[in-house]
Amino acid sequence: MKVLVGFPPTQSPLGTPLLSQNRQFQYFEKPTFLYPVVLGTAATMVKKAGHEVIWRDAIAEDMNWDEYDEMLEKEKPDIFLFETKAPVVKKHWKSINHMKEKFPNMKIVICGDHVSYLPRETLENSKVDYVINGGYYDFAFIDLVNWINEGKGGAPEGVWYRKDGEIVENGRFEFHKDSERDINDAPFPDRELTKYMDYQDEFNLKGRPQFYIMSARDCAWGKCTFCVWDHALYPKGAYKQRTPENTFAEVKHLVDNFGAKEIFDDAGTIPPGKWLEKFCNLMIESGYNKKVMYSCNMRFGWVDREMYKLMKGAGFRLLKYGLESGCQKTIDKLDKGVDVSKVFEHCKDAKDAGLVCHLTMMTGYPWETKNDAMKTFNLAKKLMTAGLVDIHQSTVVMPYPGTPLYEEAVREGWLRFEKDDYEKLAMDQPAMKTIEMSPEEVQGLCKLNYRIYLDPKYIWQHAKSRIKSWEDIKYTFEGLTAVFGHMRDFSRKPERKGDKELLTEEQVERMLANLHNPRQDLVAIKAGAKEPIPHRKIEEVEAKLPVVQ
Repeated sequence: MKVLVGFPPTQSPLGTPLLSQNRQFQYFEKPTFLYPVVLGTAATMVKKAGHEVIWRDAIAEDMNWDEYDEMLEKEKPDIFLFETKAPVVKKHWKSINHMKEKFPNMKIVICGDHVSYLPRETLENSKVDYVINGGYYDFAFIDLVNWINEGKGGAPEGVWYRKDGEIVENGRFEFHKDSERDINDAPFPDRELTKYMDYQDEFNLKGRPQFYIMSARDCAWGKCTFCVWDHALYPKGAYKQRTPENTFAEVKHLVDNFGAKEIFDDAGTIPPGKWLEKFCNLMIESGYNKKVMYSCNMRFGWVDREMYKLMKGAGFRLLKYGLESGCQKTIDKLDKGVDVSKVFEHCKDAKDAGLVCHLTMMTGYPWETKNDAMKTFNLAKKLMTAGLVDIHQSTVVMPYPGTPLYEEAVREGWLRFEKDDYEKLAMDQPAMKTIEMSPEEVQGLCKLNYRIYLDPKYIWQHAKSRIKSWEDIKYTFEGLTAVFGHMRDFSRKPERKGDKELLTEEQVERMLANLHNPRQDLVAIKAGAKEPIPHRKIEEVEAKLPVVQ
């Protein structure tokens, strides 16, 4: 079979969509392209199975529909797999219908977090042939390709489809305990097939060429109420991590065959404990700690001072922490499991070890007052001007379908739009009402966070600690252009449905009565544990005022 994997044209006047390898979604004025690890693995699996594979990412290649149609006409693929997310799913429904009209014999398969949460919806609203339900869509896709190639009817478990005009609800793809499959069986993505050089525009990473990998899918914590990957792609029981030996083997492969200068491990959080210790020792003992820089996502409190030192010795460069707020009640509401008062200590331990600290924060939480929201700005500014945080990323919180945050926002009437106005979740404007902040004020706070980069104290800290070569100057310049790009991203004028768009008194009272409750009974699976650790559910506290219908 001839198989096409990639992305169809997804053009927008708002900018370049960051769709691949992204837990959130955003249109960027300054284009950024992240390598789609699982999609790349899917393409590689199909190629290894003996099928002809074409990789065409219209977003990274800046292809319009005329060019993409011409490619489809020339290649005539039998099947096309691509990934979607909520803000562009309606656009992709139209894309599917367009392609099915022009190329009716081409089977179209769609995957991603939104369609894993609502697989029936896409089958009802487009002419798509198959919807993969779940985050291990590389394994599901190779099963489907082989299934079709063998002439079987229907589809393997976890792939929804139609039969006689009726939608067949076919469960969720997952690794069963009695199966002989393992995440370590996945091949390393074929970087030449998947055109790795199209994914080098990532200003947070310093080395070139740079590569994204995932040592786990997705996060061992797995409870943050806003994270759509934790709940739609990899819900409780779905977390799996590769062995440190398997992960190191991919690092070695990328260095030896592609001259990798920096690798970013995009597991939700790098596996801690014995796993991390073993991986670091493999890097040190092999000498690859001297050949490549390694960066990753990290949780506050996940490792101690001694582990930071070991990581630095193993070649680690940048740690990306998702703090999300400087307000403890928000951290608790999001079920982050972080003590804000310890953040300075953790950052200092990492910096003392010689590591670069990258902090992500969000604005626009319904329950935050202006003073609460300013705690985020003040914390970020203190950390950055003290030289404890090098990079600060600010965004507007988005309640994606499939998350506890979305379910609560719909139930409590927090959304500024209708619950299926998915295109409004593109981060070009706030999606939720707040206690006392207008949409413009929420976006203004995002811009204010980026202005910290222009503070003379931060500039001095950055210059004295991070600029040591001409390469550092170029890296700083690229980062600065991205900062101004983000400031323009959050300068867009939001749509308005009223003068203030604030929560009602009744909504506020009920919300404040339940701030202690993350509103979920999911579980976290700690690295190395065989069974999930139950998360204690706290019953809701009833507000004095009635719920607004």
